[in-house]
Amino acid sequence: MAARTDLFQSPDYFQLDELLTEEHKMVRDAVRNYVKKEISPIIEEYAQNAAFPEQIVPQLGQLGCFGPTIPAQYGGGGLDYISYGLMMQELERGDSGVRSTASVQGSLVMFPIYAYGSEDQRNKYLPKLASGEWLGCFGLTEPNHGSNPAGMLTHFTDAGDYVILNGAKMWISNAPFADVAVVWAKDETGEVHGVIVERGMEGFTTPTTHGKWSLRASATGELVFHDVKVPKANILPKVKGLKGSLSCLTKARFGIAWGALGAAMDCYDTALRYSQERVQFGKPIGAFQLQQKKLAEMITEITKAQLLVWRLGILMNEEKATPAQVSMAKRNSCEIAAQIARDARQILGGMGITGEYSVMRHMMNLESVITYEGTHDIHLLITGMDITGFNAFT
Repeated sequence: MAARTDLFQSPDYFQLDELLTEEHKMVRDAVRNYVKKEISPIIEEYAQNAAFPEQIVPQLGQLGCFGPTIPAQYGGGGLDYISYGLMMQELERGDSGVRSTASVQGSLVMFPIYAYGSEDQRNKYLPKLASGEWLGCFGLTEPNHGSNPAGMLTHFTDAGDYVILNGAKMWISNAPFADVAVVWAKDETGEVHGVIVERGMEGFTTPTTHGKWSLRASATGELVFHDVKVPKANILPKVKGLKGSLSCLTKARFGIAWGALGAAMDCYDTALRYSQERVQFGKPIGAFQLQQKKLAEMITEITKAQLLVWRLGILMNEEKATPAQVSMAKRNSCEIAAQIARDARQILGGMGITGEYSVMRHMMNLESVITYEGTHDIHLLITGMDITGFNAFT
């Protein structure tokens, strides 16, 4: 497939760039230029072939996209949350699967090791994960327990200096290529712990998930544990219970809130350009009222979402953001991005289903993004519980 020229121009209808620092803009532009140079020319072919571009892992490490908020002493970037959000926005503007790779590495693997790990664990794992020398994955979701992680069956038993781990995890991004997995499992009392499992431990396998119509350029798989001996030194010592895994998801959902917006921006930019160039009935289709309505609604929703995620970034930086606020932003960005992708596909007509444009790929990817790390409905109920005080889950 011929490489696609990336003509993306970022929509900024309310001059939100004025709210960003020079460092924010430098970070964003560095990732944007990387996506234009390294991702956009190749991503359609990888998606068509359902292949993971392994070469991006060290590239993303070099660019600082793995654990950008982790302190520099552990190989991270020491950056703020708006910088992290902008990175995820630009990566997902290229492809949701690329952003997933970075989200998982930073928020779901490096963050729990940094926040809940021992100093030895931090020093052993974080620099290699930050550089992209190692790829990580996060094992929470199970075949029979997706939205209800408390029902997990994966468990371990005490065996002296080791624990014996058994169980399985499903829908795990990065799994087929991961060197390290942060796995959540129950001990003999039913208490949940984080356990670092390494590639090569006997009884640990990572079968690839095939047949996906979404996130085709992302590697998805299972984690299967059959009597895996894991040293007790690999258990995260500073957290017990589900709060550990859920705090990781809060960080990742923040990145998704920005990321899905990047996909929406790409679809809008593509549709706008197409509407100005495609002539029917003697004039560009952008001159017709129905196309203008679609485009006007797209830019309105993008602008509202930009303001929401920017404010959320400020609250994250000030350590004031609540998980419920992050849920609202994740759900909103995913919902508007999915609708914008559908409307953009309509504006492009038949061309919208081809790999010549990014829209159909975004549209399919967003069907995963709207579901993973808390489905659309689960996030609605999180907001509902927050505002009413009633728990609809029990």
